[in-house]
Amino acid sequence: MLFAHDTEVALQAACDLVNTMPGSVPGDTDVDTLTTGDELDAFVLEHEFTGSRAHDAAELRAVRRLRPRLRELWTLAVDGQETEAVGEVNALLAEARALPQLVRHDQWSWHLHATPPEAPLATRMAVEAAMAVVDLIRSDELDRLKVCEAEDCDDVLVDLSKNRSRRYCDGGCGNRANVAAYRARRARSS
Repeated sequence: MLFAHDTEVALQAACDLVNTMPGSVPGDTDVDTLTTGDELDAFVLEHEFTGSRAHDAAELRAVRRLRPRLRELWTLAVDGQETEAVGEVNALLAEARALPQLVRHDQWSWHLHATPPEAPLATRMAVEAAMAVVDLIRSDELDRLKVCEAEDCDDVLVDLSKNRSRRYCDGGCGNRANVAAYRARRARSS
């Protein structure tokens, strides 16, 4: 494992949160998959976020407002703008008045939390993502944040492979690219 388990989990949660936004590629048919309280509940459950919840429209709006900021971290990483990424991470941490502490709960062994459990959900999500990106920056691994290379997809991904070879998101883009390449090879050989 390249990073601590909680870092990898937080990076994947941040990636998945960004990917709930509709895409910006022309012709993209993605839809917003975080529009209701039920969708937020499912996301929180899937990614095992702990702590208090308001279960109201304000909480949903706050989480939705976080997505473009996290997307910006990916954009800065892909563009090689480390200094700007550091500035965004520091802003997220400062806004939350993050105070890292070791905690142990549920099935998790010791790991870092930088907000109290009663902090708003969006704040906890932002800080967990920022703390995970801190680990990437400190390890000179910011380039592990990527955007899918499929022409018709702009989803983000976290490349945790040993050889940094991951190119496509989890949405089937890799399979579609492989099939297209196979068909192109067959057409050339015919």
